[in-house]
Amino acid sequence: MSKWKTIIIDDEQLARQRLARLLKPYDMIDIVAEAVNGQDGLEKIESLLPDLIFLDIEMPVFSGFEMLARLKHQPKVVFTTAYDQYAIKAFEEDSVDYLLKPVETDRLEKTINKLRRTQHQPPAELPLEALIRQLNIKKDIKTLTVKIGDKILLIKLDTIIYIEAEDKYVFLHTADGRKHLTDFTISSLQEKLPEQFVRIHRGYVINSDQIKEIRRGFNGAFVFVMNNGENTRLTSSRSNGEALRERFGI
Repeated sequence: MSKWKTIIIDDEQLARQRLARLLKPYDMIDIVAEAVNGQDGLEKIESLLPDLIFLDIEMPVFSGFEMLARLKHQPKVVFTTAYDQYAIKAFEEDSVDYLLKPVETDRLEKTINKLRRTQHQPPAELPLEALIRQLNIKKDIKTLTVKIGDKILLIKLDTIIYIEAEDKYVFLHTADGRKHLTDFTISSLQEKLPEQFVRIHRGYVINSDQIKEIRRGFNGAFVFVMNNGENTRLTSSRSNGEALRERFGI
């Protein structure tokens, strides 16, 4: 059996490491690269021409779907996602498979078996529009909940300026200057939130509707000046620079 040139594309290092470790026993899987975001994945796919990719859906700057729409080379795709099974019924196609995070050994075995059965079939055209419509069920939210003592506050999304991960805590910064502690991780919020929320850094997700201006930083990074009373400045990671340029046309 010939080996499948494989790329793992995920912005979370631990997720990439876990998947690579779980794939190690499968001799037919040859991991030739890893990518940390959609732009990085796009470049490596077009350069290395893999047979197979494991693709995270929600990543900084643009999503796995947005990356796929830009591809010229079409590998077989296995999506990795934190969406629940109700929201991903659209994946139940012979040409598409998915793994729920955290990836489990027995579920990965089923995916490998499916790939074996279809290895001589060319990669099918992915039903991206149907997948996106299905997943948008999860994104039709207007508020996030915050607990304060025995109270539960509903924070409207359009009042959130940015989201910050600080040590083990995640905070919502709102237009009234308040800072709300949440029970969510920054990755789980990224799964829930609509497209105007963009992850520019491991520790920051910004509301792109609340950007006042964008400035060039050092070494390809960008500084986002937010539209709040403090004109908060948030600097992107350098690894996201190219993808941010494409996202915002800068």
